[in-house]
Amino acid sequence: MLYPYLDTLFRNSMEYLIQQLINGIQLGTVYALIALGYTMVYGIIRLINFAHADIFMIGVYVALFTANAYQIPFPIVIIISMIVCSVIGIVMEKLAYKPLRNKPRLSALITAIGVSLFLENFCALPFVFGPDYRSFPELIPLQTYTLPGYYNITVSNIFLINLLVLAILLAGLFYMVHYTAIGRQMRAVSYDKATASLMGINVDRVISFTFLIGTALAGASGVLYGITYTTVQSPYMGIWPGWKAFIAAVIGGIGSLPGAVIGSYLMGISEVYANSISSDLGFGIAFAILIIVLIVKPTGLLGKKTYEKV
Repeated sequence: MLYPYLDTLFRNSMEYLIQQLINGIQLGTVYALIALGYTMVYGIIRLINFAHADIFMIGVYVALFTANAYQIPFPIVIIISMIVCSVIGIVMEKLAYKPLRNKPRLSALITAIGVSLFLENFCALPFVFGPDYRSFPELIPLQTYTLPGYYNITVSNIFLINLLVLAILLAGLFYMVHYTAIGRQMRAVSYDKATASLMGINVDRVISFTFLIGTALAGASGVLYGITYTTVQSPYMGIWPGWKAFIAAVIGGIGSLPGAVIGSYLMGISEVYANSISSDLGFGIAFAILIIVLIVKPTGLLGKKTYEKV
């Protein structure tokens, strides 16, 4: 009589754990695209672009207004969001960061915080996006599929689309970095800007291109967030996803593209499991993991030691 009860209890527990794992992977996919932008910019110019989270927020709103106004399909929406965010990223780099390129690093860091605050408060104005909550349009009708097997596990088409978009963008990013001229230039500038400049590489162009790619990824992440969670909270909605994606990049080893993805999935899965226990624990788990990883491996999971010239 006891065996059927234990079997049911075990199966229910495993179903719950696996289902939460799927939810964590879905959240980690959103974090990954934001974290890649952080780590790309840091890898090239050693700048933590805190305004990157607000580019993600703008990507959500661009997708929302585009889909509502023109009723266009999901692939076109995500392309438009990436283009708009990349243009904003280039303008931001030219106006706010380029004049400080040869200044102390703290100046650029403070400027990044200022740009972030400006974007949040400007977008909160009534004639821009406004502070109200909105519902994201149904770009893709939700469908669920039950996986075959002993456990009753379901996945949605949104989950599969998230993974597909991340896989396509990661493959394109990997190809660009390793097999194109601009990718080789990016790696050269990342290694030594002065020497790259002496070898004829246009460092300013490489940095602008890095911002273009990084902010385009943030725009794509905004669209995935919208179709997944369907609620557009306010122009301040990018703060927490941005912080967690930044922490994920640090955990993975900031400057490492694979590390950003691994850290994001670790962050997403941990957050979902922690939220199932307590919402307060869900907010704190990111910082707890960060502290543990930095104590054990200060460079992050895939990070390498670097040395500053004095």
